Amino acid sequence: MTLRNFTLAPLLVLAACLCASTAFADNLSGQASIIDGDTLEIHGTRVRLWGIDAPESDQLCRNEDSTQYRCGQKAANDLDAMIARGPVSCVDLDERSYNRTVAVCTVAGTDIADWLVRNGHALDWPKYSRGAYADAQAEAKREGRGIWQGSFVEPWAYRACRREGSTIASCVD
Repeated sequence: MTLRNFTLAPLLVLAACLCASTAFADNLSGQASIIDGDTLEIHGTRVRLWGIDAPESDQLCRNEDSTQYRCGQKAANDLDAMIARGPVSCVDLDERSYNRTVAVCTVAGTDIADWLVRNGHALDWPKYSRGAYADAQAEAKREGRGIWQGSFVEPWAYRACRREGSTIASCVD
């Protein structure tokens, strides 16, 4: 090995370590706390699930007999049960939403966003997903799962209604 190659070796190792630490920074794993139906917290980092929109925590939907229920709270509770305190792995998409990381997250190999949409706890949000969860949503709708068992206002429309100063009751279908 020449002196020139010997001098470059530590620089190459340093460059490889810097690249590896950048890759690790883009991933987040650990036990998650559920904030709401589409937001988690892992090691103090808020993570917004990419491509979907779940009902807000105070949002009301109607079930098959038209009785109102807290569909946003149900989404969060069912997500908590699905994760079952298992390790969650997220890949940061380098996007931000209200000071939250936007990521694709999995638990035991299952895409959490897909699970939420497929079970009727969230909607595919084509504005961001470009239809990535459209098939899962079509299945949930066809099978009458979750919010598809009755009627609801899309979460983005519900938030817009509330921003206009309307009450929760007037933002329900």
